This record gives sequence, structure tokens and C-alpha cells, in this order.
Amino acid sequence: MKALEAFIVELKNNVNDTITTDSGLELYVDTRFNEFDYRVNEGPIHNPPARYETGAKPGDTLYFHHHVVLDKGQIMPGEEDKYLVFYNEQQASANQAIAYKDQETGEIHQLFGWALLEPYEEEEKKDSEIIEVVKLKQSPVTKGKVAFGVKEVGLEKGDVVGFKKNRDYRIKIDGKEYYRVAVTELLYKQL
Repeated sequence: MKALEAFIVELKNNVNDTITTDSGLELYVDTRFNEFDYRVNEGPIHNPPARYETGAKPGDTLYFHHHVVLDKGQIMPGEEDKYLVFYNEQQASANQAIAYKDQETGEIHQLFGWALLEPYEEEEKKDSEIIEVVKLKQSPVTKGKVAFGVKEVGLEKGDVVGFKKNRDYRIKIDGKEYYRVAVTELLYKQL
């Protein structure tokens, strides 16, 4: 079975409710108090969308928006372990699929409508070695470094971009944390 405008992923759980210690002991985590931090946002692709050529294949790992599993998620009718992850190359705001990892090469491929950014901190100029500036309040994140390139807006890996305040949702991909920002939220490229 293939969905027209959705990836189908296989998930055993919609939250990560266990952790394993270094010694191999598995512990249960009560996710009721901070479910957002424990929602599953990756899984093996059962089928890519039939309508679009994304390059993803069954068995690749899909990274997706946390809303896919919200309130038991978008479960395929009659298939309790298969979830729909919507994708549409004509309407980027509807895309829940963010990126995928090729199971053969290990490469991460960003999908249409999203920018994956690495944290970027500007170097502060010090006027004096004696006086130290202490920040009591953190400024909201509004800049990031493009991690994989964004074809639809001509951004290359390493470009520094600005985005709207409070749009820096974090996602772990292949064990590394990125900001996932909708391409429509990008404001400028720093020269």
C-alpha cells in the first residue's frame, strides 16, 4: 500500500518511554509531565509518497514533525503500527516530513519546505581583557548555519541565515541536534 501524499512509517510506540543505562538496565520514564520531549520523531519508511520523487526508499529512516504522533497520531486505518507523515511539494506548510537518512550511504537528505540549521553564535568583541560582560538573560535564537543546503531558496551548506523569533524547534537527527525551521520562516542570508 502507498499513500499519494504521505510517507508511511512503522512505529512501535509514539513516545520514547524507556531509557537504557550504560549497564544495560532498562528504565521506564513517566512521560505524562513532559510528553513533548519524549515524542517519537523518527522511524523506518514503509513506503514513500506515490506522487513525489523524494529519493527516499523503504527502510530509510524518516525524521518528521512531532505532531505526527500527537494524541496517538495519524495511524493508517487497520494498521496500528503504521503512521502517515504528510508531504506535499506544492504546499510546503503542510509538510511533516523533514529529512531522511539513506540506509545504504548514511547520508541525511533534507526534504522540501524545511531548513535544518546548526547553532550559530557570533563572536563578541572584547574591548578589554579586564572587564567581563555577563549576560543575565539569554536572547532568543534567531540565526543558524545551514547544515545541508536548501535548494528551493538557493542556500548552501554553511550559509548563515536569520529566522523569525521562536521558530527554532529542535530535532535530533542521527544523534545530532539541529534547529528545524520552515523555509517560509527564513528572513535573510548573512553576507
